[in-house]
Amino acid sequence: MEITKQLIAEHGLSEKEYEKILNILKRTPTLTELGIFSVMWSEHCSYKSSRSTLSMLPTKSEKVLVGPGENAGVMDIGDGIWIAFKIESHNHPSAVEPYQGAATGVGGILRDIFTMGARPIAILDSLRFGEMDSAQNKRLLRGVVSGIAGYGNCMGIPTIGGEVCLEPAYERNPLVNVMSLGVITNGTITKGAAYGEGNPIIYIGSATGKDGIKGASFASRELTESSYEDRPAVQVGDPFMEKLLLEACLELVQEDYLLGMQDMGAAGLTCSTCEMAARGAVGMEIDLSLVPRRAKDMSAYELMLSESQERMLICVKKGYEDEVEKIFKKWDLHSVVIGYVTNDGLLRVRDGETIVAEIPAKTLADDAPLYHHPEKEPEYLKEMRTEINPVPTTTLTFNEILLSLLASPAIASKAWIYEQYDHMVRTNTLICPGKGDAGVVRLKGTKKAIAMSTDGNGRYCYLDPYAGGMLAVAEAARNVVCVGATPLAITNCLNFGSPMDPEVMWQFRRVVEGITAACQALGVPVTGGNVSFYNESEDGPIYPTPVIGMVGIIQDASVVTDMGFKDEGDVVVLLGLSQDEIGGSEYLKVIHRTVKGSPPVIDIKMEVRVQQAVLRAFEAGLIKSAHDCAEGGLAVTLAECCLQGKIGARIESKLSIPITSLLFGESQSRIVVSVAKDNLSQLMQIIMQADIPYEVLGVVEGEALIINDLIRLSLEEMEANYQWQN
Repeated sequence: MEITKQLIAEHGLSEKEYEKILNILKRTPTLTELGIFSVMWSEHCSYKSSRSTLSMLPTKSEKVLVGPGENAGVMDIGDGIWIAFKIESHNHPSAVEPYQGAATGVGGILRDIFTMGARPIAILDSLRFGEMDSAQNKRLLRGVVSGIAGYGNCMGIPTIGGEVCLEPAYERNPLVNVMSLGVITNGTITKGAAYGEGNPIIYIGSATGKDGIKGASFASRELTESSYEDRPAVQVGDPFMEKLLLEACLELVQEDYLLGMQDMGAAGLTCSTCEMAARGAVGMEIDLSLVPRRAKDMSAYELMLSESQERMLICVKKGYEDEVEKIFKKWDLHSVVIGYVTNDGLLRVRDGETIVAEIPAKTLADDAPLYHHPEKEPEYLKEMRTEINPVPTTTLTFNEILLSLLASPAIASKAWIYEQYDHMVRTNTLICPGKGDAGVVRLKGTKKAIAMSTDGNGRYCYLDPYAGGMLAVAEAARNVVCVGATPLAITNCLNFGSPMDPEVMWQFRRVVEGITAACQALGVPVTGGNVSFYNESEDGPIYPTPVIGMVGIIQDASVVTDMGFKDEGDVVVLLGLSQDEIGGSEYLKVIHRTVKGSPPVIDIKMEVRVQQAVLRAFEAGLIKSAHDCAEGGLAVTLAECCLQGKIGARIESKLSIPITSLLFGESQSRIVVSVAKDNLSQLMQIIMQADIPYEVLGVVEGEALIINDLIRLSLEEMEANYQWQN
């Protein structure tokens, strides 16, 4: 086939990139080679527009065993236990085919975990949609939730937490980010590399079909009306097949003849072959005629670019092929030797006797173009940064305002969502979705537990990308602190518009700088993650949306608690300082339909001291409940504590700041805790030692929330508004 300019453009390659291909090959590429380059040099696989910026992130600590660059990060949490975790996006596929897009997003992130030799023990999600005023948005949300539930439930892995946000900016371009965490207890980490000339390369798992062809390229361009014709680029998942694959792979990793294992995720066989070869500094030869397939007459091009699910590629020591086959035959899975390791550094692809591709593996995996796109501060910020002074007036009472905020989908109970998820399977979940600021899973046989949270606020990042990046990390850390966990590390999913837009690239760099600053201050490394560009439609780009997956460690799970107030007479204390800040708040959006102003200012040193004080109180056994002040401010935080505990509270704040900011401002570094009255003096000692602001707010009592005689609402009134239904 003639390689025309149109064909090059259809593969998402620029003319300069094609010239680079010609220089590498010293000849015209075959169609299969063009396809291979197109997916490996796509934004989705190569990070060609983001690699230089991502290099500033802190990625190392003495506990990090595997950092960015592998399928998942791995950390040592002591006592011979290692954890692997990662977050990934599946945005474009979910926009086009919500059920399968979300389902295969779950399948892909789970394979990233067990590819490392870890057993997945938890799933979390982070979802963004347009507002629920259209049938289309409702269809997308319901389809995505069903896809996550359908795959995770069938796998028998609990979905223990997440978040859902609705904003006009995500209209027609929803975000579906999924995180998973797994545990390694045998001291063996499996990496995605091939070694040893002559060692066999074995295809394992499901057969290859025509679904998901060029999925990586599809994820590396903007969504348009014609994108809905790209349904063949969306993979089709089979969770029952993946469950078999998981168990077979975990059995295989116990054997010393396994050298490397790689998921056939984005770019399918192309990605797995060239990445394994490049990581091991070797070459690889495969024969496509040996690949198991479920569709007739598949071309070499289709076989290399298909992203059919539930497939792996492994490298084992020569002579152990039969042992591998026995394991996978037991689990009723394919195990076929399709090639072997070479010493020439080339990825050589045959289709029977015909060579259809011969490319230096390193040029595909490591030598993609690296771009430094122009940056420009967005024009809209000049208007958006205008201070909200005076705060717009409203005829609503404070009771009505609080009820309206409780009904906002950003705040309201997501029970209708998480009730579709099996969050108790395997009986390790200590805090279920909706009960606490983070999900918690115990590690059986130990006193330890792991806390996990996903968090991000695109509106904050839209108004101030640097501050928004910092706030996302800080709030994710507060979330795990509020269940008694010490923040350990993050994985991030960075969702942005087109990197060709200078304003988007300015947002991207500032967000990463903010994440970097917060991680350094909190002492949490970044173990890996995902960049998702081209999240925009004809209506424009999404809000810059970094989603932070935070992991925390609890040494003694007996201290774990949730956000709900517990007993009559308990004392309610606010740690941190409430300030006159209302910009970017849920209050402005819901009550005044306004997105404007500067997001809350964060004193990161104060943040650290507040978190450390709460953790010391947990260690002392003082904390009966804890809840981060976030969307909706103090009033919403107190209402949620009452609703989860099914008990009221009488609150009296004496702070001299405007009442709207006091009740609904979203000042950072604040945590509401409750303690037994007899333990208040001990908590005060910890607070004084930490040198942090605080206020004793009141007591837990009755069946209503009363705040400064301005708000008086019964539990029933609040509950009626808090139950969001889609």
